[in-house]
Amino acid sequence: MAVIDVAGYVADLKDHSDHHGFHVHDERHFVETYSLRQTWEVDLHPEEGCGGPLDLHLALEVDPRTLLSFEDAVVDLPEDAEPPDEYHFPLTFTWGLPPLPHGPDLLRLAIDLAGVGGIDLPLEVSAIDSFASATDAPERRLSIVARYPVSLARVLGGEELLCEVFDRCLAVSRYLLDAAPGWLDG
Repeated sequence: MAVIDVAGYVADLKDHSDHHGFHVHDERHFVETYSLRQTWEVDLHPEEGCGGPLDLHLALEVDPRTLLSFEDAVVDLPEDAEPPDEYHFPLTFTWGLPPLPHGPDLLRLAIDLAGVGGIDLPLEVSAIDSFASATDAPERRLSIVARYPVSLARVLGGEELLCEVFDRCLAVSRYLLDAAPGWLDG
């Protein structure tokens, strides 16, 4: 019997994201047959961004060695002891926009988003300029990534619902939704 129901936790995350102003559009679950690594992916966006240019992709990666090590640590604990908070799964949030004809200044955007994400949700801002042919103007695709370590001890205790993280993600999403028309239309 597993100590943590990871599928149940992902279902709780999806439900909880709804309470924080997001719509869930799709969910995928992948299992690597050789190593048994698992990834849960969820596509969502803010309620006000339905049909808009912004996509938010959430991915929880489950390393079976980490899960088994945590389970061993929990099984070996005395009855009233709490498990150590040294086992984590990486949770990644990735925001994406369509090609931007009038892309933002990346340094300015990174500075602005650092204030929105705060120290609890550090954000990586990157862009890729692609050329359909040598004579065409570049097409800029913007990507913003945030990584958050999900504590297995807090998941076991029912405490890892990520309220602050979802609130920060919603603020980042709204910032991008507000700025996107200028980047798309000029």
